[in-house]
Amino acid sequence: MKAVTWQGRRDVRVETVPDPTIQEPTDAVIRITSTGLCGSDLHLYEVLTPFMTPGDILGHEPMGIVEEVGAAVPDLAAGDRVVVPFQIACGNCWMCLTGLPTQCETTQCTAEGMGAALFGYTRLYGAVPGAQAEYLRVPQAQFGPIKVPEGPPDDRFVYLSDVLPTAWQAVEYAHVPPGGSVAVLGLGPIGDMACRVAQVRGAEQVFGVDLVPERLRRAHARGVETYDLRDFDSQKELVAAIRDRTAGRGPDSVIDAVGTEAHGSAAAKLAQTAAGLLPRTIGAKFAEHLSVDRLAALHTAIELVRRGGTISISGVYGGTADPMPLLTMFDKQIQLCMGQANVRTWSDDILPLLTDEDPLGVDDFATHRMPLSETPHAYEMFQRKDDGVVKVLLEP
Repeated sequence: MKAVTWQGRRDVRVETVPDPTIQEPTDAVIRITSTGLCGSDLHLYEVLTPFMTPGDILGHEPMGIVEEVGAAVPDLAAGDRVVVPFQIACGNCWMCLTGLPTQCETTQCTAEGMGAALFGYTRLYGAVPGAQAEYLRVPQAQFGPIKVPEGPPDDRFVYLSDVLPTAWQAVEYAHVPPGGSVAVLGLGPIGDMACRVAQVRGAEQVFGVDLVPERLRRAHARGVETYDLRDFDSQKELVAAIRDRTAGRGPDSVIDAVGTEAHGSAAAKLAQTAAGLLPRTIGAKFAEHLSVDRLAALHTAIELVRRGGTISISGVYGGTADPMPLLTMFDKQIQLCMGQANVRTWSDDILPLLTDEDPLGVDDFATHRMPLSETPHAYEMFQRKDDGVVKVLLEP
C-alpha cells in the first residue's frame, strides 16, 4: 500500500509499504477513505524529530470502511463505515471506565512514562503505524472505532477522530458559565472549532486571537470577535482590549489552542531547533530533559483570564525545563485543565450535532482536499500557512 513516511526533519515521503494485517483478536483493518493533516503532525515534522524513526508512518485522523475484523471484535463487520479515534484504548480498564481513555492502562506506554498509545505519533506513544495511508490496522477495535451512517460525505464525520472531541473537551475543561465569555488563543483547526463549540454550547461572548488573516476572517464570519496580534505592540495592549469588552475583568475562560508553537521566544525556538538538528539519540535526551517550550500563549492566557477563571490547554506542550513541568502535566492531565482529548468520552455528545443543519459547519470546515500522493506538499503548505490553509483532508 501507499503510506506517508517520516524520513527526517521536514522530510516526509509517500512510499510503498507492506499492507497491514490482523495481528491480535482485537484488531481490525480498515480501508481509509479520508484522513486529516493535523497541527500536531507539524510537531513531528520539525520539533519532535528526536523521537521519530525513519520509515514511521504518520497520521492519526482517519475514517474509512472496515475490511477485516479479529475474532474478539463482535460489533464490527466488513463493510461498516467508521471513524477511528487518534488514541488507542481498550474501553475496559479502570482509566477507560473513568472516562479517561487517553490514560488507558492496557495500551499505556509505560516504558516511556506516557499515556495511551496514539496512531502515528513517535516512540513516546508506541510508534504505532499511522493513518496517512491506504489501509490501517486498528488495535483495540472492540472499543475504538465509531460507526457512522452511510450517505453523508466523509466531511460530516471525519473530525470525530480528533478535531471535534479535542475542541469539545477544550470547551468542557474551560468551564464557561452559562452566558459567559471565553477567549480562544489560536484559530487553527482546534481553536476555530472550539469557538464554534463554545457558541453552540451557549457562550455569550467568544473572542478569537491569531495573526493569520485567513484564520481571523474565517472565525469572524461565524460571529467570533477577533483580534489580530499584529495590531498590538504588546501583550498588555491585547489583554486590555479584551478586558474592555468584559467589564474590565477579563473573560471567564481562556482556551490555549496554540501550545509550543507560540510566537515570542527566540531562545525557546533556538532550543527546539537545536534538538531537531542533533543526532536522534542525543536530541531525544536534550528534548526530554533540557528543551524548553515557547510559552507566549500560556503567559497571555494567565494574564488575560479573569480572577477565579479557568484556563483550558488543548495546544500540545513538550518541554520540561519550563517554569512548570508541562510535559508531565499535559500527559497526566493534571488540572489547569489540560490533556489529550478523550475521544470516546465525548463522541456520543457530539454525534447529534452532525445533522443536516450542520451547526458546527463541518461540511465546509476543510480548506483543502488533496490526494495522498501530494502529502509532502501539504505538509510544506500547512507549516508555512500558505494559500489560506486551515485544514487539509487527504484522500488515498
